[in-house]
Amino acid sequence: MRAVDSAARPALSILSAVHDTEAYLAEMIDSVVEQTVGDWELVVVDNGMSDEVVRIVEKYADDERIRLVRQEFQSPAGGINAAAAAARGAYYAVLPGDGRLKPTFCERVAKVLAEHPEIDVLCVDALPFLDGEDQPPTFRQRCGITAEPGVEHRVPLVEVLRGAALYTTAAIRASVWESADGWAADTPLVESLELCLRMLAAGRDLRVLPEPLGQYRLHPDNPDHEPADWDEYDDSVERTFARVGTLTDDPEVLAHLRTTLRNLRYEKALRRSREAMRRSDSKTARQQARAALRQRPSVRPAVMWAVLRVAPGGTRSLKSAKARITGLVRSLAGRAAQ
Repeated sequence: MRAVDSAARPALSILSAVHDTEAYLAEMIDSVVEQTVGDWELVVVDNGMSDEVVRIVEKYADDERIRLVRQEFQSPAGGINAAAAAARGAYYAVLPGDGRLKPTFCERVAKVLAEHPEIDVLCVDALPFLDGEDQPPTFRQRCGITAEPGVEHRVPLVEVLRGAALYTTAAIRASVWESADGWAADTPLVESLELCLRMLAAGRDLRVLPEPLGQYRLHPDNPDHEPADWDEYDDSVERTFARVGTLTDDPEVLAHLRTTLRNLRYEKALRRSREAMRRSDSKTARQQARAALRQRPSVRPAVMWAVLRVAPGGTRSLKSAKARITGLVRSLAGRAAQ
């Protein structure tokens, strides 16, 4: 581990990598500068050698807590890991280049960590925003999480496997980050989830502060915050969860993991089948519907698979053929369940 001057060590290092988000950079920095406590540093990585990033960060040159690191584009993970390598804080928090923090983020996180020094990872909730306005519900609520046991509850790995999406921004102990080797480059779009799962598998103490202290940006052309590449996203999520099976031999974890992976593969195959139907690619649609049915005996993929055998025309034939194949659907689902 690198040596750090404890006298100059801030409580929190905020890590941000900027690539094609220059238009939002000043707003992000301002949200950090406006924190109600000042014991922080912001490490901005110009992940692509953008002169505009340099111009914007230079406007904050009088604030020594804000530092700039420049590099050729490596990947989102490479950008965040470069920020971590330059960080001096006791804890790290990742902030997207187009995101924001609520003014009390650092204050609330510092208070909880002072009260619970055993915590390795403190997760928080986040609110989406569009055109400067908050857009409820929060991230955790959008993920279907309704039970919030509070920061006294230590989160087990199986809780995540059951579907408890944890955070968008979190305070992670610097030594824990370093021992986990930071963000993985092979799980684009879900790097924070992948790191979270690895830390839980390693027995780290993870808690959730269920307050919307972070903010993530929605864009007018993507108000639902959907991935730009669904195939890449699905593959990354599956790879992330599959990796858990290499990190633990806990029977309970592995049992929940098998269910999680079946559900992920089911949803991925079903989505790919629908997309193939829209392209009038009956062969691929049929293959993917069958793949979904193998993961979970369900009416939806059975209907799609059967329709594509009876009436390969795809979506135009779906409704008219559905009534004619009800018996076939039940038979397929029954055989798949055996």
